[in-house]
Formats: sequence, structure tokens, C-alpha cells
Amino acid sequence: MSGCVRTAHQSAIGIVKLEFHPLEGIPEIRPGDDLGGAIRHSLDSAGSRAATDDVIVVAQKVVSKAEGCVVRLADVEPSDKSLRIAASGGKDPRFVEVVLSETKRIVRERNGLIISETTHGFVCANAGVDQSNAPAGFVTLLPADPDRSASLLAERLGCGIVISDTFGRPWREGLVDVAIGVARVPALVDMRDQKDRGGRKLTATLLGVADALAAAAGLMMPKGAGVPAVLVRGLECWDADSRISDLIRPQEEDLFR
Repeated sequence: MSGCVRTAHQSAIGIVKLEFHPLEGIPEIRPGDDLGGAIRHSLDSAGSRAATDDVIVVAQKVVSKAEGCVVRLADVEPSDKSLRIAASGGKDPRFVEVVLSETKRIVRERNGLIISETTHGFVCANAGVDQSNAPAGFVTLLPADPDRSASLLAERLGCGIVISDTFGRPWREGLVDVAIGVARVPALVDMRDQKDRGGRKLTATLLGVADALAAAAGLMMPKGAGVPAVLVRGLECWDADSRISDLIRPQEEDLFR
């Protein structure tokens, strides 16, 4: 494993030195392939093995491919709504139709760009439907149940799993990987009622641990590198009951809905 990054800091989960190891040599994943086996083979080839307190961050795209969450655009019949939205931004109406099929609520739509709330509760561009690194003429969808996908990989590999995807962010430029599925890793660490260094009680500090791991690992998984997974070592925190819904702000607490 190459490109290890180490950081050390004091946090709510103890003194942590994190090591990030890109998992190389994972082949192109196709529907029905054994993703867990491919990740394990990468570890074996590097002379390593995932420990129970390790975390592997896995790119959503390979999870979706392995689970068959792909759609052939030639099989899609666009609706009148898709045709209208596509025409406003020069988009493929079949692509727009797939986006709408994965959308629970359109948050914003302008010039063919759709910001969707997905059936999972994520708010992102195009409901997570993507053409990058997909076979020609196909698009990938988000996994139907990313937590279940993470749990199956965690059982197979014997470690924590974060499934990550690249999202844009309101009010900020740039794309960042975030967690869309977790298993055996805390989505959040609650620091409320703890004290800061001055003795003042914290009242609103919830650390998005899974998102932080996804963002850091994402630096080692650029789209053209062929590295769909990163092994993280040193996280002194464990949560068997974590779920990605913990990261989704309830509607009654969301000032922007």
C-alpha cells in the first residue's frame, strides 16, 4: 500500500493517529462481481489484512456497479417533464428521466440542473445519478440501501465500512466526498455537555466522523486513478448501531427547507 497519510490530533475519540492506505489493484467492477473479494485480494496482495478496528472507505460507484444499480439509457422512455427540463439545459432527456425516477423531491431546478432530495433523504445534484466511470450508454444509481451495502461488506471484511460519494456543497465551491452508508463506524460523535478548554459547556458540537473519514479518503480516490477504496487505521471509536440517517438533519430542525 502506498501514499499513506498520517495525522495526529486530540479529539472526542481520544488521541488519534490516522493512516490512510489506498487499496490498489482492484479491477473494474461489473454487475454481480464480488466486491468484498476484490477488496480482500487487494489487501492480500499488499501483505495486509483489515483488523476489527480498521475502517475501509469504499467509493459508491463500485458498490452500485457490483449491486447492479445501473441503467441503460437506450431502455429509458422520457416523460414530458423530462423533455421540458432537458430542453432548458441541453441535457439528455433520458438521463433526466432517470434522475426524476430517483427523486423524492426537487429542491431546485434551473437550466437543466436538478438538485434533488433522494429517496434516502440525501440532497444532491441529479439524485446521485452519474455517468462518470460508467459503461458507455449507461448511468449508475445510488445503492438502494447504502447502510445494508456497508453492513454486508463489514461482515465480509471484518472491519468498519464507510461508503462515500462526491457531493457539492451549498455556499461553497468544490466537491467533497461524504458518507452515504456506514457500518461499525459512528456517523456522529456527540460532544454536547462536554467542556471546552476554558471550561464552557459545549451545546451544539456534533462531529460528523463518517463524513470526515470520507472526505479525507476521497483525496486518495480521484476519479481517474482507479482506486475505489482506502484503508483507514487508528480510529479509536466503534459503533455497531450506526446508520447514515443520523447525519440527515430532521426537517423540523432544518432552517433551509
